[in-house]
Amino acid sequence: MKKTIIFFLVCAATTTAYAETTRYITDRLEVTMRSGESNQHKILRMLGSGTALELIQTNPDSGYSQVRTADGSQGWVITRYLEQQRSARDRLAITEKQLARIKSENKALNDKLAQLTQENSELRSTTSKLTAANEKQSKEFTRVRNISSNALALDSENTTLREQTRQLERSHQALQLENDSLKDRSDRDWFIVGAGVILLGMIIGLIIPKIRWRKKSDWSSL
Repeated sequence: MKKTIIFFLVCAATTTAYAETTRYITDRLEVTMRSGESNQHKILRMLGSGTALELIQTNPDSGYSQVRTADGSQGWVITRYLEQQRSARDRLAITEKQLARIKSENKALNDKLAQLTQENSELRSTTSKLTAANEKQSKEFTRVRNISSNALALDSENTTLREQTRQLERSHQALQLENDSLKDRSDRDWFIVGAGVILLGMIIGLIIPKIRWRKKSDWSSL
């Protein structure tokens, strides 16, 4: 819309400046351009309606104006057939062309706007998806970080438990050795006691018969 407004302003300014030296043939189909300021002068050419002419001078007394065509030809035409603006038919045609161009530009702008709106909607959707994915990743990262922290704590606790287990194993081994040693010592003690009992039994077995024999001897002597 801004480009259209600027275009019309430029056109208006250009038309105003050019209108001072430019005249147009009226809606009359053709106008004669003569070599002089009367209908007795030679006809140089026929000018169609809407032909643009450069105004050189105007003679109010004769009612003729000297003009120059776009290809440089000069001659005289009746002044009343000249207008400062294009004919209504030409202006209508120009306006219709401008309107068609504006409609085309407006359609292109509407299509571009629809495209941009669609792209904006897609970008919003993509942004929403990316935001949701980012939030999900953040939550997952937090969960993994918590798991990692728990894993570190568990690893530390596991290390402590392993150390305690090793200590318990060493204590168990020490107790096992001590138990084995006590068992061996007990076995030796029982062996010694048994041997002592046997030895004592043998000694008693040897002594008792002698005691009995002596007692018999003593009784016999009585």
